[in-house]
Amino acid sequence: MAINTGDKIPEAKVFTMGSEGPKPIQTSDIFAGKKVVLFGVPGAFTPGCSQAHLPGYVVKADDIKAKGVDTIVCMAVNDAFVMDAWGKTQNAENLLMVGDGNAEFTKAMGLEMDGSGFGLGTRCQRFAMIVDDGVVTHAAVEPKGEITVSSAESVLEKL
Repeated sequence: MAINTGDKIPEAKVFTMGSEGPKPIQTSDIFAGKKVVLFGVPGAFTPGCSQAHLPGYVVKADDIKAKGVDTIVCMAVNDAFVMDAWGKTQNAENLLMVGDGNAEFTKAMGLEMDGSGFGLGTRCQRFAMIVDDGVVTHAAVEPKGEITVSSAESVLEKL
């Protein structure tokens, strides 16, 4: 069952890129005591994610943070190297790019999807959520093939 409004973010280890390589970070360290916008994409460098989803958050980052958000997190079932490279190509320096390479966090939230028909294996569904001190206050999972309810503009309206 997918995570929903009122649920607590599950504890999991994800990875960011540090100065010396991939750095593990616990989800509790990302969310505890903070207001966070978390959005997930099926894959870094994929067309919809690169042309529509992530760019909206890059452009709207200041507006989102002006609503009291401490951190905007972009997550995909990719490794930290890929997420770091993708973030750099998208000018996403104001976002925390997080790799969930083993899909542990994705599965703990119940948001995994089977992308094997496209050669992608297990990936996360496209989603966005607002999390306040580790508790989901808004959750939106996209219908297949859409970028509407998880867009930066949609999240901004919910803040």
